[in-house]
Amino acid sequence: MQKCYYSKSGLNEAERKNGWQMSEILGESTPYRMQQFIGRGRWSANELRDVLQKYVKEKIQDEAAVLVVDETGFLKQGKMSAGVQRQYSGTAGRIENCQIGVFMNYAVNDKFCCIDRKLYIPKQWTDDKERCSKAGIPEEYQFETKTQMALEMIKRAYENGIPFEWATGDSVYGADSRIQKYLEEKDKKYMFAVSGKEYVWIGFRQYSVKEIKGHLDEEKWVRISTGNGTKGEKEFEWQYMEVNCNIENHRKYLIFRRNLTDHSQIRGYIAYGNCETKMEEFVKTAGIRWTIEMNFAEMKRETGLDQYEVRSYDGWHKHITLSCLAHAFLTVLREQFENLPDMSITYENTMEDFKKKRKSKL
Repeated sequence: MQKCYYSKSGLNEAERKNGWQMSEILGESTPYRMQQFIGRGRWSANELRDVLQKYVKEKIQDEAAVLVVDETGFLKQGKMSAGVQRQYSGTAGRIENCQIGVFMNYAVNDKFCCIDRKLYIPKQWTDDKERCSKAGIPEEYQFETKTQMALEMIKRAYENGIPFEWATGDSVYGADSRIQKYLEEKDKKYMFAVSGKEYVWIGFRQYSVKEIKGHLDEEKWVRISTGNGTKGEKEFEWQYMEVNCNIENHRKYLIFRRNLTDHSQIRGYIAYGNCETKMEEFVKTAGIRWTIEMNFAEMKRETGLDQYEVRSYDGWHKHITLSCLAHAFLTVLREQFENLPDMSITYENTMEDFKKKRKSKL
């Protein structure tokens, strides 16, 4: 007898959460109603996103939470899906024909879930209004960079009253000073990766991160753990230096992380916090950045994040938001049941109850 464990797996036995398999699970003879609901249903993906944020705020919120911004790719074959083109995909690790979605993760200790998302529409698309119209992209839509999308998400979380203390992301988002400025204005800490081509001010001189990286003091490396991993403590060597900061009682740092075994692998971060913020806190935040990668993997495996059959802009946001909401629900359920004995329920019994209720309403 197959079982569906709410604490570890998805909401049903379907291997893929697409229209055909989900319709079969629901007892439908065709996927048309399911496809209509996702692709052309008269409901708002953004209103559902707000419901998702309220749910996370109620069930998971923590004043010390970390917002993590990142992107993931969705490989595609054709040219009709909104925003699709040949572009770099971190999922594939190369340039592929794909869509790119920008996401924001909400992380509290070992709990994490996505609370916002937006489809990236390349400039090649926004310059072609006819193509945008065919893909359902709103006529008033204007080109946005990925960092503009990330800043919009951070602002929305703050304005919606979602508590957080930190924000983090990779070097794409660490390169945008507007994100740093907004977080500083709201008295939020951050730890963003930066590339070697970025610049910082130390005293009255400007230095590139690459230049500083080439003159690090071998005696100043300190070993600190970013937290527990599947194989134990994840330790790296760290070195930091203070850079100019114009906000009273706060500090800004350029921090470097070095691999313990391969000293050529050095990564830079720009970090900001108050005078009481310890280096261990910055390091821990850098480690939390990887929760969004785990989140993408879980959603693609369990809630069908990349298993959609829609091409339109609105359809993409509807499917993705439903996937995020389902994952948030599982995250809450997992925490509630993880310490209880055998909280599994059989899939057969669950579907039998569902079919009885459904039949009674017809």
